[in-house]
Amino acid sequence: MAFSRTNWGVIGNEAKSGISPVMWGYKTSDAKTVVDAAAYFNDVSEDVTIGDIIYSYASTGGTATASFHIVLSNASGVVDVSDGNVMAVTDSR
Repeated sequence: MAFSRTNWGVIGNEAKSGISPVMWGYKTSDAKTVVDAAAYFNDVSEDVTIGDIIYSYASTGGTATASFHIVLSNASGVVDVSDGNVMAVTDSR
C-alpha cells in the first residue's frame, strides 16, 4: 500500500514548524519496514521539517506495531525518516 494523506495529521497544535519539532500521527496497514523506507512520506514533504517526529501505528495481518520516526532529511520533495523507535503493542493481562 502507499502513503495515504487521509490517515495523516498533526498531534497537538502547540509546535510551530521550523521553530520546534512538530509531532505527526499516521495510521496504516503497511508494515513498519515499508513506512520507514526513504520516500514513503514524500506526499507530505511540504508539511514536515528535519527533526519532526512521526508517530506511526501500523496493523498488518493482525500484528500491530507502533513506532516513532524522526525526519532525517527533506530535500526536493524527498523525505527520509529514521528506522523508528519501536514501542510494544501488547497486553500481558
